[in-house]
Amino acid sequence: MKRKFYITTPIYYVNDKPHIGHAYTTIAADIIARYYRLKGYDVFFLTGTDENSQKNVEAAKKVGMSVKKYLDEMAKIWKKTWKVLNISYDYFIRTTNTKHKKGVIKFFKKVYKKGDIYLGQYSGLYCVACEAFLTKRDLDKQGLCKLHKKKPIEIKEENYFFAASKYKERLIKFIKKNKKFIEPEGRRNAVLEYLEKHFQDISITRYKAEWGITSPIDKNHKIYVWFDALINYLTGIGYGWDEKKFKKYWPADVHLIAKDILKFHAALWPAMLLSAGLPLPKKVFAHGFLTVDGQKMSKTIGNVVDPVELAKKYPVDAIRFYLFRHIGFGEDGDFSEEKLKETINNELVNDLGNLVYRVLSLAEKFGYSKYGKKELEKKLKLRKIEKHMERLELHLALDEIWKFVKETNRYINAKKPWQNERIAKQVNYNLLEALRIIAILLYPFMPSTSLKICKQLGVKLGSWKDCKFKRFEGKIKKGEYLFVKVK
Repeated sequence: MKRKFYITTPIYYVNDKPHIGHAYTTIAADIIARYYRLKGYDVFFLTGTDENSQKNVEAAKKVGMSVKKYLDEMAKIWKKTWKVLNISYDYFIRTTNTKHKKGVIKFFKKVYKKGDIYLGQYSGLYCVACEAFLTKRDLDKQGLCKLHKKKPIEIKEENYFFAASKYKERLIKFIKKNKKFIEPEGRRNAVLEYLEKHFQDISITRYKAEWGITSPIDKNHKIYVWFDALINYLTGIGYGWDEKKFKKYWPADVHLIAKDILKFHAALWPAMLLSAGLPLPKKVFAHGFLTVDGQKMSKTIGNVVDPVELAKKYPVDAIRFYLFRHIGFGEDGDFSEEKLKETINNELVNDLGNLVYRVLSLAEKFGYSKYGKKELEKKLKLRKIEKHMERLELHLALDEIWKFVKETNRYINAKKPWQNERIAKQVNYNLLEALRIIAILLYPFMPSTSLKICKQLGVKLGSWKDCKFKRFEGKIKKGEYLFVKVK
């Protein structure tokens, strides 16, 4: 049996179109999923939309549509965006679908039966934009939400609570023992501080709310969006409707998120799973925020980057490459269209594009051996690349791949096969095998480009185990340049 690998993105609010920040998370998950498929794993990649949010209700009202119609239209937009960006998800979950609702009800009842849901009085501050309850530490000096710069509303009502604090000590002990559970390290420390100082029982229903999943224990209450949404990681693989599939893939290998929703995923969610008697995910990886030209993305400033519009101007693979070549994955990073152009013109046109065209031209002119002395193979640091990928150091993996691209370029310049026809075929064997392997290495990051290289080489992509020099079986068809310079 194949080893399984289950990776998730957050499910996204659909009160607006996707922006480059959403794309960043989703492309990262796609890169990781493609890598593990190349490694021969049985991969399941889940993404989707969070549709039971009050924010979505308000967005529908603004455009004068019914909530259902609005959600249907927005889900299409999100799916279209992921198609444009070549996202290879296995399932797109919508939290309004009946399978998800069925799983949520099952989970809710299980936690209730455990004695971890009780009726209580809630009084406190609530940020509609965060869909979260706030404490004083979440507010700035003006009393506004630090993240959204909006004044929270005060809620006083009878709600059902989840006894999250019951699992506080158990979680702290687990996180301290399992140091790879939350990454990067700084995020783990933040979660431990939150658990030790601020973690408490949480209100998980809304009285007479107009949208959401109705509580199975009180028809006057709807289930709180975060309690509902997190369960998608179970229902997306069959919880409540296909137990065999669920047992095959759970626990998740990686929950990939942005750092603003870390406490929900690394504190509330594990507490929920402990209550339901289910295994915890293996890793929660929280990457940083993207700014645009040094500024936070904002509709007011007008610097929100639409990835679909961006893809009309630049190749999708170039966008994917840039985001993980020049932004350290895990930390905050800055998106710049000027830097994207530089990356295309320098690394993709000069380093990779010219290399491919040059090698194919040499092979056409001087011929090539199907087998020869493996002179370039020692320059390939495959295990190093694998370690970076497995640690989710995507930028470092790309850095190592690019070293091999540059070594291949240097090899041409050192050997000068155009000056010595006696060694040309042997040199070209090395170059063609190097290109074949580069296509595999780059496939998670730039799938379309990798397939183009394979077509020019006349070979199939192969799998990760084919990243070694062997007999070259291709038939050269040079074709066009991979990339062209942009202004």
